[in-house]
Amino acid sequence: MMEKVQQVQAQALEEIKACEDLQQLQQIRITTLGKKGPIQSLMTMMKDLSPEEKPAFGQEVNECKKAVAAAIEAKMAVLEKAAMNRKLEEEKIDITLPGVPFRTGTLHPLTLISQEIEDLFIGMGYTVAEGPEVELDFYNFERANIPADHPARDMQDTFYINPKELLRTHTTAIQMRELEKAQGQLPIKVICPGKVYRRDNDDATHSHQFMQAEGLVVGENITLTDLKGTLQFMADRMFGEGRQIRFRPSYFQFTEPSVEVDVSCHICGGKGCPVCKGTGWIEVLGAGMVHPNVLEMAGFDSTKCSGFAFGVGIERVAMLKYGVDDIRNFYINDTRFLKMFDRFD
Repeated sequence: MMEKVQQVQAQALEEIKACEDLQQLQQIRITTLGKKGPIQSLMTMMKDLSPEEKPAFGQEVNECKKAVAAAIEAKMAVLEKAAMNRKLEEEKIDITLPGVPFRTGTLHPLTLISQEIEDLFIGMGYTVAEGPEVELDFYNFERANIPADHPARDMQDTFYINPKELLRTHTTAIQMRELEKAQGQLPIKVICPGKVYRRDNDDATHSHQFMQAEGLVVGENITLTDLKGTLQFMADRMFGEGRQIRFRPSYFQFTEPSVEVDVSCHICGGKGCPVCKGTGWIEVLGAGMVHPNVLEMAGFDSTKCSGFAFGVGIERVAMLKYGVDDIRNFYINDTRFLKMFDRFD
């Protein structure tokens, strides 16, 4: 009986050793270990054994079954590895061939200018403040010293959502929110970039949407000379060292006094050329000292503190800096135009 078990085991191991195919090995598993296989048939021989012989015989059959199953598993691992190696060899690709180049995008020129302005003022201790583009009339106009019946509202043709909400016409609204948020605490130094909207006819120099960056400083003993020094530093950094600035009297509802700020022409150096229309100066932004009414409405004592504010058009700076002659180029998504701007300049 024991010899029969050894014969079955030896034959099965020989077949497994000679097998070179996974499908054939699977067939050997079924034939050898299945219910009708030779190992299972050995168990039927136990009925002819004495009670004393049955335990030893049963243990021998189980050992045979384990040895065959282990041999099949080991052979399967070898054949699977060989099959994988053949597949890798047959399906390998030449990775030395050049791939398909992917064109990577760049930051939009207006984003570059906006980030440059933010970096400039962050370096001067300012924080960047943001606000909603759909703004309340309260912050966009009333808190900026422009009440409901003020004629200055006619200067800003506005996109109203409803009587109380509108697409903001300037990022001054962010300044008003920051003043309220401060709750009378000083100092305040913020730069407020963002997109604004006005109902305007689009042409080479006008757009119904554009970007602004406005600055606000409030503290004790803030003067117009502080404003001029700040804007001079900005002009040197944005347009190159040696640029001069000048103030011209103007009128804004939320500043008093108010000024228009010109920078000396970077093309002719102030001598006069077609770019500056022969004046030697180019208008770049508006500014002024924060109106006492604005401070008082936000809870500040205008007799104890003061401040200055300024606002610059991002498109205006980009057009001057990069020599762009049509503001619409920034919005038509022409990659031939946009790919020229890939870094701070």
